Amino acid sequence: MNLFNGLGMGLGNLAKLSNAKSRSISAENFTGEKGKAGMAVEGTGSEAARDLGQGWKVSPSVAIPANGSFVLADIEGPGVIQHMWMTCAPHAWRDFIFHIYWDDEKEPSVRVPLGDFFCNGWCERTNVNSLPVSVNPAGGFNSYWEMPFRRAAKIIIENRADYETILYYQIDYALTEIPEDMAYFHAQWRRSNPLQEKQVHTLVDGIKGKGHYVGTYLAWQVNSNNWWGEGEIKFYLDGDVEFPTICGTGTEDYFGGAWNFEQPKGEYGTFSTPFLGFHQVIKPDGLYQANQRFGMYRWHIMDPIRFEEDLKVTIQALGWRSGGRYEARKDDIASVSYWYQTEPHHPFPELPGKDDLEVI
Repeated sequence: MNLFNGLGMGLGNLAKLSNAKSRSISAENFTGEKGKAGMAVEGTGSEAARDLGQGWKVSPSVAIPANGSFVLADIEGPGVIQHMWMTCAPHAWRDFIFHIYWDDEKEPSVRVPLGDFFCNGWCERTNVNSLPVSVNPAGGFNSYWEMPFRRAAKIIIENRADYETILYYQIDYALTEIPEDMAYFHAQWRRSNPLQEKQVHTLVDGIKGKGHYVGTYLAWQVNSNNWWGEGEIKFYLDGDVEFPTICGTGTEDYFGGAWNFEQPKGEYGTFSTPFLGFHQVIKPDGLYQANQRFGMYRWHIMDPIRFEEDLKVTIQALGWRSGGRYEARKDDIASVSYWYQTEPHHPFPELPGKDDLEVI
């Protein structure tokens, strides 16, 4: 089974020879050039390596300046990013903004807070055991999303905090020809805090072009008691206006669970699988942490949602109230949508200010 196919490097083609050239960018080789890694004579490891010198982990990480940014990668194509690994302190996961640009575009195709991109939107570590995203003890972020580009790829980390933060990272890619039918990877973050009266949370809209939707991550805080996950997710495809083409049957159903995720009785049962998960439950602590918070993901790798012209995705926050009636809730919902499409793409909405990004 070839899950990431088209470039001759997926699971189904593991033994197949290729002319692709393997490269890697990190603080030990900022450009990814052949034979240029491990040459640093100064860096964040200089003091620790003072007795050993060059070649002994002199530059394992970078310091991202307060209210500044850093270019993690600036690659000339054609090629494909195959794996990214990163780690930093959890307090930076909403302050670090991930920007990715393809082929010299002016508007990024990926603009997401770092923690949310890796399904850790609450700035509290939780492991993820899925196919395209893996998070391992203690806060090792891994992405295996296939990201092809034809002319160039640029990855920038923006630090919106008022303090410097250390980031460790490695970006593994291949220089190779890209077939004409390969689309570009996109990801977008949005938040409703709180969701307004009888409104839906819009995960993404304004997508124009041809492509396929491949994933959803939600960081969901409940702001009132009782069950919260009756809401339907809806996919409006190719001109749908009032009613969608695809409509789910409930939030826990969409993420692959059932019956309130309740197992054993009286408790939420967490799970993390290759394609879907309800992987994080943060309980109130009886003091300052007053609300329940959840993390969940759904990857449409085996069942991509394909669109020819446009796409909009929404989800309801729906619970129960007295008399067996539904309740439209006013929860705090942050989301990341992941998809592939042709370029150019429609510009993303601007991210909110620091206060509206903050986990509070």
